[in-house]
Amino acid sequence: MAPRSSRKAGLTVAVTGPTGEIGKAVVAALERSAEVTRVIGMARRPFDPAARGWKKVSYRRGDVLDRDAVAELVGEADVVVHLAFVIMGGPRESAGVNLEGSRNVFEATVSAGVERLVYASSVAAYGFHAQNPQPLTEDVPARGSESLYYSAQKAQVEKLLAEVLLGGSTAAYVLRPCIVGGPDATLLIDSLPYTQISKRLPRPLLQMLEKLPLLKPILPDPGVQFQLVHHDDVAGAMRSAVLGRGEPGVYNLAGAGVLTVSDLARELGWHALAVPELSVDALAEVLGRLDFLPAEAQWVSAFREPVIMATTKARRELGWRPRYSALQTLRQTIAANSTNSHRRRSLNQ
Repeated sequence: MAPRSSRKAGLTVAVTGPTGEIGKAVVAALERSAEVTRVIGMARRPFDPAARGWKKVSYRRGDVLDRDAVAELVGEADVVVHLAFVIMGGPRESAGVNLEGSRNVFEATVSAGVERLVYASSVAAYGFHAQNPQPLTEDVPARGSESLYYSAQKAQVEKLLAEVLLGGSTAAYVLRPCIVGGPDATLLIDSLPYTQISKRLPRPLLQMLEKLPLLKPILPDPGVQFQLVHHDDVAGAMRSAVLGRGEPGVYNLAGAGVLTVSDLARELGWHALAVPELSVDALAEVLGRLDFLPAEAQWVSAFREPVIMATTKARRELGWRPRYSALQTLRQTIAANSTNSHRRRSLNQ
């Protein structure tokens, strides 16, 4: 089957998960692209593209677990962007969307003869292994970490994609961003234990705690470095992939610079406490075995080993130039979280 994009001017792009933290930035980037004529988004929640001023975007409610809905979505597309993924849930509830939902999207895309598929994977696909080289390059195997189901599932989905692509004409771009931040992506701050607890505290008590320096939260810092990337910069790389720039394949995405938990604490106005690496290992091991804990608590596993990525390939092949450093992204993320917190408190008064 001839690629659709070679048969008409302009691209029609189908996007799963356009309402998520990355999704809104990706759709906005496609809306601004002269090469894109139409964007079709699908997710489970209600959403109005016109409320964001988008004119090329149409939206339908649907579930990636519904094979008929997926087939209808990708059947109209020249390029498919797969973003739908459950980050914070449980290992059982997330597996359905993350594994079976992704299989539905991949198989429907290949079956429809779509020319390109762009998939948002994650640095977590590499896994948090002491044997991994630093920095990580795209030729390092995506092995995942069984102790963190999000990591394990990201690696499994990449393997699944490679299997589905065999024998088809669809080319795939797999983008592996590090932790994503920015005004529309505050999960890093939202998932901190103190942030979770503060949502449940009476406002007078919370205000008192915020005014007393000695009662500021303390974050344990094992000294492990991490990267951040702004959602707009991820969207820029994904737009390049949608347009077919560079060669299909895997691309790492990260903003300039690295951070530690101490940097995070300082920007939040909190305290940091250096802790031995063995303490973090032991805590992560215990939390990884406790299925009843919220998913946010199990993310301590991510700070056991550094996962610093090289981004040379994306810069060379995609012409990618991130506008925001890791520190700039962190500051925007914290500011947005603070604004959202104040708004929630005002509504609850």
